[in-house]
Amino acid sequence: MKIVSKFASIFLVFTVFASTAHAQDFEAIGKELVNQLVARQFDKVEAQFDDQMKAALPVSKLPEVWDSILAQTGPFKSIIATKSMEKQGLAAIIVTCAFERATLDAKVYMDGRGLVKGLFFEPTSTAAEGVADAAAWKAPPYAKPDLFHERDTTVISGRWDLPGVLTLPNAKYAVPAVVLVQGSGPHDQDETIGPSKPFKDLAWGLASQNIAVLRYVKRTKQYGADSKSDAPFTVKDEVVDDAIAAVALLAKMPEINKKQIYVLGHSLGGMLAPRIAASDSQVAGIIIMAGTARPIEKLVIDQIQYIASLTSAQTPENQKQIEKAEAIAAQVESPSLKPDATVDFFGSPIPGSYFLDLRNYDPAKVAAGLKIPILALQGGRDYQVTSADFDIWKKELASDPRATFKFYPSYTHLFNPGAGSGPPSPQDYAVPGNVGEDVINDIAKWIKGNAASRTQP
Repeated sequence: MKIVSKFASIFLVFTVFASTAHAQDFEAIGKELVNQLVARQFDKVEAQFDDQMKAALPVSKLPEVWDSILAQTGPFKSIIATKSMEKQGLAAIIVTCAFERATLDAKVYMDGRGLVKGLFFEPTSTAAEGVADAAAWKAPPYAKPDLFHERDTTVISGRWDLPGVLTLPNAKYAVPAVVLVQGSGPHDQDETIGPSKPFKDLAWGLASQNIAVLRYVKRTKQYGADSKSDAPFTVKDEVVDDAIAAVALLAKMPEINKKQIYVLGHSLGGMLAPRIAASDSQVAGIIIMAGTARPIEKLVIDQIQYIASLTSAQTPENQKQIEKAEAIAAQVESPSLKPDATVDFFGSPIPGSYFLDLRNYDPAKVAAGLKIPILALQGGRDYQVTSADFDIWKKELASDPRATFKFYPSYTHLFNPGAGSGPPSPQDYAVPGNVGEDVINDIAKWIKGNAASRTQP
């Protein structure tokens, strides 16, 4: 689940005092912003904000946001390199930073006057924000592009139009299909995290085995803050409604077997897959990949405590983050939480309605009440959604003959090997890798087995 421990979710916006800047100045401004954060000169950073950002991210919040990065990565070491490029009319400056346990890119975006419009901390990548990194992502060997084709489509969910991609086998008959549902935070259709694109891997791998796949840009990625404008904002708005709309879209396509449409949810998407299926009888089965089975606020405490354990000595930043996580959990679980309250989730304001919507939702118990096949997958190197969650799924579904469980000891939260050795850590997300071929084969075999059983008299 991409809540705290994945850097793409950490988002800051700044404005710099410079009124004019030449191309060679942009990199200096970017480096100076990073150096000010490192030196904890938060007043100098805040002095560069425009009025809107001073209100949204006051100086009192900056230490918390910076400390949340340090708690994940360990102490800052040095700036390794800087480079600049143009992106949608802005100068994009990438400041590559070495920390004790990870290497991150600080991506700074400036307009022609030298005013900084955005700053993202993400796992090191050579790509600009939102642009595929062809050098980092490589098609997995199990993908056979001559066996499938792709076409753009649009998932229409209420007033929201979500760009999507349908990966369709070159078959002359109606094929099974899968809707992919992302984890928490804004995601593109590939669920790009650093150099990895797990949803693209799944789409190409499954389509190579005659299974269609529909993936789409998440509403919060496509529409940003506007996606939360329909109050009260809940996970139904963020995830469930759009997944149901995607299933309905597939059901209208002549190339798709309408009785064989599955929902595959990853992380938060896996947590919500039972809820999606319970709301839509069109769903023939669900695939839960590293699905959260515990309340989000409890999961985050475990994540932060684990990250802190990677440091030989306890640091003030780690302790602050643990205390912050505990305070968030107390607020989320408070009987007095109101729908219009704002929960400061490590710098991201989330309405109380979001957590109230999840308060009485027990994903494993809802899954146990479904009358459809369920496949649950878990990686052994996953420190975000762990075996503790996997065990909950297994316990609740133990008596269900339609439930299947697969455990992959060497795979991370993204179902690739990550760093491959040493304790799991945020550095795993900076290592290029594809979803394991055995994962693809297990999913394809499970879907085909369900299809075969449905055709038996």
